[in-house]
Amino acid sequence: MTLRFRDATAKDVAAIAGLLNATAGALTAKFGEGRWSAMTSERSVELSLRHGRLRVGVDGKRILTTLRLATKKPWAIDVAFFTPAKRPLYLTGMAVSVAHQRHGLGRAALDDARAVAAAWPADAIRLDAFDAPAGAGGFYERCGYEARARVAYKDDPLIYFELVLP
Repeated sequence: MTLRFRDATAKDVAAIAGLLNATAGALTAKFGEGRWSAMTSERSVELSLRHGRLRVGVDGKRILTTLRLATKKPWAIDVAFFTPAKRPLYLTGMAVSVAHQRHGLGRAALDDARAVAAAWPADAIRLDAFDAPAGAGGFYERCGYEARARVAYKDDPLIYFELVLP
């Protein structure tokens, strides 16, 4: 399957919220309750359109991946653990349709994020992942992101990852 990537629009809000909630539900069913269980409102997705660049991977009319890139640092990130960068981007809210996971769509979404970041221009992509079975740390490492630190935020263990761009 080949996805077409584009910036999300207001018309995509309901589908993105549905995708995020479906993936949260699947993680909860598999790993139990955790911060990964949080449901996302359409209002929250609307706000993410205003405060970053929300990218979607589309097959036909179906949105199968989503992620957000923003210049503003999320509260759970401590920049002291990262390589110094003048223009870092922060990747949040990544999700892949549950029915389409493990088919390379997440990797393709990260490749798109890298291309967007290079054109931004940005010099690094930073993110955090749960340091738990429900986390995607191994996935990010396989996609070329380097683990920079293991920390706790609000009693949740996290791994910070970064991809330094040329």
